[in-house]
Amino acid sequence: MSSFTEIEGKTAQPSRKDIRKSLIASGVGNLLEWYDWTIYAVASIYIASALFDKADPTSALLNTLAVFAVGFISRPIGGFVFGPLANKYGRKNIMLVTMVMMALASLMIAFIPSYEKIGAWASALLLMARLVQGFAHGGETATSYAYIAEIAPPKRRGLWSSMSFFAVGAGSLVATLFVAILNVIYSEAQMYEWVWRIPFAIGGVLAFFAIYLRRNMLETHIESDNNEQVDEVNWPLSKILTSGFKLFWYEAGSTLTFYTWVSCAAIYAIGIQKMPAKDAFIMSCIAQVIYLICLPFQGLLSDYIGRKNNTLITYIGSSLLLFPLWSLISNEPWTLLVAQTIGLLTMGF
Repeated sequence: MSSFTEIEGKTAQPSRKDIRKSLIASGVGNLLEWYDWTIYAVASIYIASALFDKADPTSALLNTLAVFAVGFISRPIGGFVFGPLANKYGRKNIMLVTMVMMALASLMIAFIPSYEKIGAWASALLLMARLVQGFAHGGETATSYAYIAEIAPPKRRGLWSSMSFFAVGAGSLVATLFVAILNVIYSEAQMYEWVWRIPFAIGGVLAFFAIYLRRNMLETHIESDNNEQVDEVNWPLSKILTSGFKLFWYEAGSTLTFYTWVSCAAIYAIGIQKMPAKDAFIMSCIAQVIYLICLPFQGLLSDYIGRKNNTLITYIGSSLLLFPLWSLISNEPWTLLVAQTIGLLTMGF
């Protein structure tokens, strides 16, 4: 299998420099997409105060998290819609569209008037923006993962494809660190009043920088004129119901494990084990940095031992280690560091 498919009847022979530029452009865009996606969860407590009724803070926070969950509903729809469109119109074009959608949705969140000014319309506009983010995010994920695998040298496809999850982890880490830094610079009252909007505004602006980088990316796949489906986009429902169903369960295990260690471990340490929040977040950040450093090497390993064997390390390792590692977590910061690092490294395969 070559790195590039046939494009409009001609076999593309891009330079190594152009391929690297395309990899960087795709990775930067993916990182910013995940930053925009994650910043909502990190800033949820401030969003609840600004865009929902403050009379019941608990209800406001739950409503904010419910809107967060709605984004996960529109994500698979975005993947289902944009995946076939990327086959017909090209990966690059679809990634430019999803990046624009994500940028506009982030800017929309940044500038939504408060609940005190426009009432329930603030919550409704937030819901609308989050639906757009989820839809765009699903399309970005479906397209960019395929794109990186297609531009990669055949013998290093595992190494190059690790860039996708590196961007996922890096985007989430940057979002967390940014909000943490803002908490140091500004007072709590300022955070609740207006500072929480800054990460969304910056994320939206930076997304347009990613669009600038992506404008000259190489194209890897456009359906040729000989394809009988060229006049219409084909959504393969039968394959979704068969192969897609199997893939769902395959991905569900790794995805649940990933969110267990990235999102839930620190919350468990703080809420149940009463670990100081500052210590828990520091340990969590260190664990995620170690995970990011190791990801390319784990991707490279799959180029030597095969994808299936690499994946089995994750599933067998998670099955054996999940509960022992979880029970290790106490109110001592080092326990979270050890458990989360091992858990994420196991997931990294």
